[in-house]
Amino acid sequence: MTVLAFLLGLGLLITVHEWGHYRVAVACGVKVLTFSIGFGKPLMRWKSSRPYPGQDTEFVISLIPLGGFVKMLDASEEALTPADAAMALDRQPLWARAAIVSAGPLANFLLALALYAATFWLGQYETRALLATPVAGSSAELAGLKSGDLVLRAGVDGASMQDIGSMEQLRWWLMQQDHTATGLVLDVQPMARTSSHTVSLMPPPAQEGTSNAAAGLQDLGLVGAWSRAVLGDLQPNGAAKQAGLQRGDEVLRINGRVVDDAVALRATVRASARAQDADAMAEQIWDIQRAGQGVLHIAVTPDRVAEGAEFVGRIGAQVGEAPQKIWMQYGLMDGLLRAVHRTWEVSHLTLDMIGRLITGRASLDNLSGPLSMADYAGRSASVGLAPYLAYLALLSVSLGVFNLLPLPVLDGGHLLYYLYEAFTGHPPSPRWLEILQSAGMAVLMALMAFSLFNDVVRLGWLS
Repeated sequence: MTVLAFLLGLGLLITVHEWGHYRVAVACGVKVLTFSIGFGKPLMRWKSSRPYPGQDTEFVISLIPLGGFVKMLDASEEALTPADAAMALDRQPLWARAAIVSAGPLANFLLALALYAATFWLGQYETRALLATPVAGSSAELAGLKSGDLVLRAGVDGASMQDIGSMEQLRWWLMQQDHTATGLVLDVQPMARTSSHTVSLMPPPAQEGTSNAAAGLQDLGLVGAWSRAVLGDLQPNGAAKQAGLQRGDEVLRINGRVVDDAVALRATVRASARAQDADAMAEQIWDIQRAGQGVLHIAVTPDRVAEGAEFVGRIGAQVGEAPQKIWMQYGLMDGLLRAVHRTWEVSHLTLDMIGRLITGRASLDNLSGPLSMADYAGRSASVGLAPYLAYLALLSVSLGVFNLLPLPVLDGGHLLYYLYEAFTGHPPSPRWLEILQSAGMAVLMALMAFSLFNDVVRLGWLS
């Protein structure tokens, strides 16, 4: 599933990108010699039975599916007849060459828009925006947010409030809020209440080396969505099993203190070891609700386990049931408008991340390569069609933005050459082009090697 999802998605992104170059080149009267998906040994070759006028393009699918290219007629490479010379790329006006180069990234942006629109039209289940117990001392707790609060709207002030339909929407909205903002405002409805109220909270200060300027859920002290404190699978020799707890038990109180949700239960269990200065752990009285038996009082002694430089408590059981889900689907125009907005937002965030990587405000550890892409593609495809399409849309935007960077060997590098030609009246010298291409290829290979190393580390292939 992972390999297939990755190859299908990557093939689609590359094909659309190269098709953008190809189609605009044909429209501008440039002769396209080869349209290749992949590099290396050709696996398939064919020509169209009904080619465009003046075209005799060979279409190729090659062995290595990590890119593609469109080779066009170039008068500087060979002697041409007057008819063919008129169809050479380097004989075209500057605006036509710039349009051909720009068409690849533009095609990726249009593909992303179509994919995002499809996800909004298809609809998918998303996590309801019910907040779990905030981290003690966090911005969320200090603002007065409680377990079970339902986020209805969010904004940076009362005039900018927008509806929040799910936890995913809240997370996405938070990603776009800069740490320099004066504050955040949430309109929340407490559990078992019909009325709502607003809370104001300050995002934590930006930390050097963080991946973006935004205050995410964890930065604010919100560690997940609300779910009941229900026990799942129990380890045979764990503290929960030895105490007589069972799968499906809901924890109501520990030593008389109410347990609001699964996050609070995990925090209480982990904290139970920190106050202990000996190996022996204190016994706790758990009030649990068991199906068919009502409320039971069970003595539980968590295990004391070393975790780094500290000790934490553990009971050897899965804690928490699946969060509540809500179906999110949009109509034709609403979905299309949301797709346009999402494509713009992702483009801006991608460019912002690249800027932070270049200036050192974000770690290069954030770079991901083909292994991580394949892993994420497989995971999203296993969840459903809409998440898979959304992931492909994200990749398509990233590919479009990356190719527009002013780096030699990329489309943005060629646009930079054309900009130089527009100001000077002549293209860069062949010697300078050779130097810039070599330098650009070296930078690109270094980025690929570093991202591949990050993939290996991230996937746990290096101990």
